[in-house]
Amino acid sequence: MALLVSGGHNLLILARDLGDYIQLGTTIDDAIGEAYDKTAKWLGLDLRKSGGPAVEELAQEGDAKSVKFKVPMKQHKDCNFSYAGLKTQVRLAIEAKRINAEISLASASDEERQARADIAASFQRVAVLHLEEKCERAIEWGLNIEPSINHLVVSGGVASNKYVRARLDEVVKRKGLKLVCPPPSLCTDNGVMVAWTGLEHFRLGRFDPPPPANEPEDAVLDLRPRWPLGEEYAEGKSEARSMRTARMHPSLTSLIKASIKQESQSAI
Repeated sequence: MALLVSGGHNLLILARDLGDYIQLGTTIDDAIGEAYDKTAKWLGLDLRKSGGPAVEELAQEGDAKSVKFKVPMKQHKDCNFSYAGLKTQVRLAIEAKRINAEISLASASDEERQARADIAASFQRVAVLHLEEKCERAIEWGLNIEPSINHLVVSGGVASNKYVRARLDEVVKRKGLKLVCPPPSLCTDNGVMVAWTGLEHFRLGRFDPPPPANEPEDAVLDLRPRWPLGEEYAEGKSEARSMRTARMHPSLTSLIKASIKQESQSAI
């Protein structure tokens, strides 16, 4: 199983093979990385190290149970995520404490620094608890589909967060799995993962021929701003509040399966 957590994604995937994926859960609004970034901005933290690490560092000074934030989607028995509501809770808590983001953390009084640290710690606890609950359910679903699953791979920028790693490690241990996380240097946005995936598909002959050198002037390319990674698991279907319900393009999994089927028929 794989969990992608970043500024733009919250995605739980059951990976059967290269290009064969089942989507167990996704975000219906904002991703966890976006929530970290906004929290850091509203708390007036130094964003040169990016929002996630800044909040994680400050949270170590705070009381994680001092601010009573609600865990998102407790009533939804699926594997989807939502962080828009938690962001609103954080903003309201900051406004209630009259924290001025224009005043840097270094210039804040001891009392205000503690207030910021308490909010950071409370936010992180609830944000990650949301991850824990959804991952635990996704593992149960995944084991029902593929009982041979023995790893949860966590990737994306948020995967470099030590608190996130520690909490998810507890989840997978309870389920008898092992947690796999890449080095922090590979948790940031990079083209290596895209290039490597392309290479793996190329090795298996899954690619389109290049366009002709003398391509006509009226040639049209099909641009995909978003490309669904896999087919949605029936129990996990959820309509995103800010997205159209109609699928504009087939998923990567369905395209690859169709290509393999076509190759098999051609061979016959």
